[in-house]
Amino acid sequence: MTPIVLSAEFAHETNTFSRNPTGMEHFRVRSGLMEGEAAVAARGQANTELAGFMDVARERGWELVHVISASANPGGRVTDEVFEFVAGAICAAARQHRDRLSGIALGLHGAMVTASHEDGEGELLARLRAVVGPDLPIAVTLDLHANVTPAMCRLAQIVVSYRTYPHVDMRETGARAGRILDRAMRGEIKPRTLRVERPMLDEASGGRTDRGPMLRWLEKIREREAQDADLFAVSINAAFPHADIHDVGPTVLMTCQGDAARHLPFAEEIADEIWAGRGQKPERFHTVAEAAAMGAAFDASQGPIVIADFSDNPGGGAYGDATALLDAMLKAGVQQACFGPMVDPQLAAELHRRQVGETVDMLMGGKTEPALGGGPLQLRGELLHLSDGTYTGDGPMIGGQTRTWGPTAVVRVAGISILVVTNNAQMWDQQQFKAFGIEPAAMRVVALKSAQHFRAAFAPIAGKIILCDSGALCAPGVKSLPFMHVRRPLYPLDAQLDIEAWKRARDPARTDPAGAAAARTDGA
Repeated sequence: MTPIVLSAEFAHETNTFSRNPTGMEHFRVRSGLMEGEAAVAARGQANTELAGFMDVARERGWELVHVISASANPGGRVTDEVFEFVAGAICAAARQHRDRLSGIALGLHGAMVTASHEDGEGELLARLRAVVGPDLPIAVTLDLHANVTPAMCRLAQIVVSYRTYPHVDMRETGARAGRILDRAMRGEIKPRTLRVERPMLDEASGGRTDRGPMLRWLEKIREREAQDADLFAVSINAAFPHADIHDVGPTVLMTCQGDAARHLPFAEEIADEIWAGRGQKPERFHTVAEAAAMGAAFDASQGPIVIADFSDNPGGGAYGDATALLDAMLKAGVQQACFGPMVDPQLAAELHRRQVGETVDMLMGGKTEPALGGGPLQLRGELLHLSDGTYTGDGPMIGGQTRTWGPTAVVRVAGISILVVTNNAQMWDQQQFKAFGIEPAAMRVVALKSAQHFRAAFAPIAGKIILCDSGALCAPGVKSLPFMHVRRPLYPLDAQLDIEAWKRARDPARTDPAGAAAARTDGA
């Protein structure tokens, strides 16, 4: 009998400190809301979880029924309208096909917070379980920056996360999860997912997978998976600390079968190493003045210096309109440079009423929350380019996917070509510049807004890469944010936390909601 698998993608990384809710328009604006065959056509051969599910469907002879693919750029809480629409579509399809389903495969993020639910993924899974019952195999993929809750692990037997940052293994992760799901559907295995955490807010190893301790942990994981036939996947979730929710923080997951007491010590060992490294700073953050001075003096004979504004990273929910770095570059006299994006819908609309080649006076950026990253700049420049903002990626992360900045303009101000856009998104593909007449490789300085994903496309052309802190919403050092809902104690909010006392006080059921208490072990 042909296995019937229901699939869907629903992803959002929610910065609960953003003042901008994420509504239906944010999902639709980047072609991030596609149903059925439209989603398959757009995403089925790209670096997506859906493509990974489809790879396994072809390999193992599934009939894949894809419901919807929905995603939006990180931002504030997802509105109830969006959640009810997408979750409703997924649950309605599950209800329609319930009697013939063999399994469900979901591409989620793991850090979605909605207006009504602080655990968006857990709520979706709970609704699905109410439709299909407790036993149907459900496989979930998560972003490496997931805040994984006990509910997610209780409601999905299989949970598999990305292992790369920049995320270049999304398709591979979908396929890994799909192959475990296939074995579960055929009755070969009976997986469940165990969860271990430590009381931390900050990301494990800064989320870096290209250097640092994450490399060692991933190597240990691969060795352990190869040695243990009952261990199907181990995932380290670095977490997303800009979420004021109870279950924020790094986790180690083990999708396995058999005695939890046999598996958990390995996850506990990695979690202890994550805790031991909690005070380490994997990155150096320059001030904007330092970064601008380095750019002005840089010898670009081996490629441009790439200055990444970590703090105004739209990929973490920042507004993308901080001006501090641009202001510093202008004051330092930086030449032969590009800067982007400057997210300023008002200015983009005003520029679209002008003509290419005109000299324009403009009030640029800093309009959302001027105290974070700098207020508006009064500038004069030449209008170089106008566009509807459409581009098709050709880099490792979004190659082949067509997206849009919305109405877009390029203005040159004192030697800096500035990409002014309508829609908020981070830089992770060179086509986000190239499609609008900016050639990054020809620059001395490439200033962009991203924390890490930019490396996938821009590292190959860079003579040097530095990060800077502009003081915007995603500034390093989240301790200063007004947390109200996180569990306590939690490092670094409670710097004198007694980890041994915390371990003794843990509830064993939170490690393995499906049965770790019976194994008399704990972990979350």
